[in-house]
Amino acid sequence: MLDALELITRYASAGNLHYYPAGEHIPVHRGLSEDWEALVYKDDKRRRQRVVRMVYEVCTFQALREQLRCKEIWVVGADTWRNPAEDLPTDFEDHRVEHYQALRKPLDPSQFIADLQAEMRAELEALHTALPGCDWLSISDRAAGAVKLAPLEASPEPRNLRRLKQAVQARWGTVPLIDMLKEAVLRTGCLSAVTSVADRGTLPEHVLAERLLLAIYGYGTNTGIRAVAGGEHGHSEDEIRYARRRYLSTEAARQIAIEIANATFAARQQTLWGDGSTAVASDSTHFGAFDQNIFTEWHSRYGGRGVLIYWHVERGSVVIHSQRLNCSASEVHAMVDGAIRHGTDMQVEANYVDTHGQSEIGFGITKLLGFDLLPRIKRINKVKLYRPAAGEPDAWPGLAPAMTRPVRWDRIAEQYDQMLKYATAIRVGTASTEAILRRFMKANAAHPTYQAMIELGRAQKTIFLARYLHSRALQRERSTRGLNVVESWNRANAVIFYGKGGDLATNRRDEQEMSVLCLRILQAALVYVNTLMIQDLLAGSEWDDALTAEDRRGLTPLFWAHVLPYGEVRLNMDARLRLAAAASSG
Repeated sequence: MLDALELITRYASAGNLHYYPAGEHIPVHRGLSEDWEALVYKDDKRRRQRVVRMVYEVCTFQALREQLRCKEIWVVGADTWRNPAEDLPTDFEDHRVEHYQALRKPLDPSQFIADLQAEMRAELEALHTALPGCDWLSISDRAAGAVKLAPLEASPEPRNLRRLKQAVQARWGTVPLIDMLKEAVLRTGCLSAVTSVADRGTLPEHVLAERLLLAIYGYGTNTGIRAVAGGEHGHSEDEIRYARRRYLSTEAARQIAIEIANATFAARQQTLWGDGSTAVASDSTHFGAFDQNIFTEWHSRYGGRGVLIYWHVERGSVVIHSQRLNCSASEVHAMVDGAIRHGTDMQVEANYVDTHGQSEIGFGITKLLGFDLLPRIKRINKVKLYRPAAGEPDAWPGLAPAMTRPVRWDRIAEQYDQMLKYATAIRVGTASTEAILRRFMKANAAHPTYQAMIELGRAQKTIFLARYLHSRALQRERSTRGLNVVESWNRANAVIFYGKGGDLATNRRDEQEMSVLCLRILQAALVYVNTLMIQDLLAGSEWDDALTAEDRRGLTPLFWAHVLPYGEVRLNMDARLRLAAAASSG
């Protein structure tokens, strides 16, 4: 490849040269295979085989792109495309024991493999034992695929949740969204880290807080600061813009959202909402963006220009992480990033994803990082279950139509330390998760660590599939918690982020990130205040034993029928919502 680039450089100023000279050495690389070969090599008028210069350049640059993306080739002195060895922690050899302990993995690869084999055997045995009694599951030889899984039956409809929401509106009326944001800020004190900075000059703390609230509201609704400045609050557009530029950085906005999420976790009543959740659901939302420059991308799946916002939402509708992605970005690295770098008090032990957020590499890396990947499997009728060991062809005969070869444990054993080194790099953040996972792509399939990671992912995927197929409860949990919570979150996005038709009006990455973070703050405030409202309402004697099991299953603080996101912005810090919990002095 490097020789090919040197050849292209030498002939860069050759004008309209169609063929490379007959005596020139033409480096052969992997990009010349398959369909490109017939286009690159052509016979000239003398029936001599020649190399078409333009086609050779195109296929070379395309192959270079793939090898750069998986870092088989790197650029000296670059950051994103740097030597992959620089992505790994430099102290790994000196602190191997500490790094292994942080990931809760044994130093001996044979122990890791033995534990994983035992888990595979247990789950396959459980599936094989349960199979005769699973009337929703059939495994047999079929042309359409060995596995046949019946759809879930519809759950009973909650009977009292609509009445509960009507009671919320009857008690508190229609609440402006700016008042919900204000109430969350005053109760949690989440702005104190921004408003208490020593260099704010002579600006009073309460004045700065009001201007920050207005800036957050303008960005989070996508109406903009100019529209917000025309409201009833006594702050001009220039004053709000100055407060946003000087004090509201993306890191500050992210911390505000984290503080509100933590306050929601702390305020929840366990008797109503259940034990603290350790699982999140994650998925992306497509936001349109004005196509003013070359950085706007077209998304083939959503059919529009813009960016992706990847959300991590726990089952109680609290968002713990958000990130902006390009339309061409993989969702696997975004899923891993949010699960380990969310910054809230929540301990993530499982992550529900749609089909785009999972892969065998995803199963492998999440196993190393210590949380379970629970995806929706596309074409589940075609899935294969890997065997935990060779030489056991008669084990689990009922699963035989869906079984395939054994996992290649020797590859995992050989690359165990290297895989833990990559997992440590993700955990400690020596490089971005995207940069590290970029090595594990099909274009780099010959890489030994890639092959080991694929085998580890196949073992973990088999464990998940065996558990999923025979557990109707897990199927329902994955369907309701893993899909519905994010879909509800996306519907709320459309209600709150209504300005400019829901399109991001800028292609500046920092401004897009600020809009998304402020939207996250607004929805976090909505969920926080709704949580307090529901708890206040259900504390009344008239609601004793009123909620059925179906009601409690469907209970969520993410609803907005009583919320007014539109109209003139009126901010009065002295007017408060009547809630039982004591207001914070902040």
